[in-house]
Amino acid sequence: MMKQVLTIAGSDSGGGAGIQADLKAMSANGTFAMTVVTSITAQNTKNVTAIHDLPDTIIEAQIDAIFDDFDVAAVKTGMLSNATTAALVGRKMKQYQVQKLVVDPVMISKSGHELLKPNAINWLKQDLIPLAFLLTPNIPEAERLTGMTIRTLKETREAAKALYQLGCQYVLIKGGHLLEHPATDLLYDGRFFRLYKGDIIDTKTTHGTGCTYASAITAQLALGKPIGDAIEAAKTYTTSAIFHGLSIGHGHGPTNHFFFLS
Repeated sequence: MMKQVLTIAGSDSGGGAGIQADLKAMSANGTFAMTVVTSITAQNTKNVTAIHDLPDTIIEAQIDAIFDDFDVAAVKTGMLSNATTAALVGRKMKQYQVQKLVVDPVMISKSGHELLKPNAINWLKQDLIPLAFLLTPNIPEAERLTGMTIRTLKETREAAKALYQLGCQYVLIKGGHLLEHPATDLLYDGRFFRLYKGDIIDTKTTHGTGCTYASAITAQLALGKPIGDAIEAAKTYTTSAIFHGLSIGHGHGPTNHFFFLS
């Protein structure tokens, strides 16, 4: 039976990031993807023009509907927008005893628009991250979660240690914004560090890369791969999706989630 995975995140009307990117990446990685929409954004490759957060009642109803009927192998969270939603999702993940929970702490869009209210960060740290199998912040998100400045691999290691103390099982700091070693990701399990080096691709088609990467990891975990192998497979996939990116729109174009069909 095809493995079933769930993404809990915001909708990107431009189709490049958020729920839309999650669906494509999870499907491309061989799983059946399901959704819980937390927020609706009016968004394209250039910017975010409006955000509407859905009521907690409908978010909870979506989660309950999924777990009432499907055998959920893994869950990925993305844009949660506000404190009450972050707390609600944490409570529901605990209720349904989700084991493979990938928390992607989406905070800022590619165009620089804030996607997580400042007062929600503490709720994220208290209610959701301690339940995570894997936490996947990029450099700016890791800086906001820790209050640290991250420019070097040494600083990335220190940030990973601090994030691990929040209670997750693994921390993967995505290094696309790392100045010293760009495109190098760092995994920490509380004892050991592991680096995942990637190719630096000079392109503007990077909209939704974080969502795509975390979703691909989630799918690979659902398929039963160990954490290291899941990250390797997801990074290879995401790098190819960026390399074959689509010149769509007039800003940061989307990655090509189904590049292998071309």
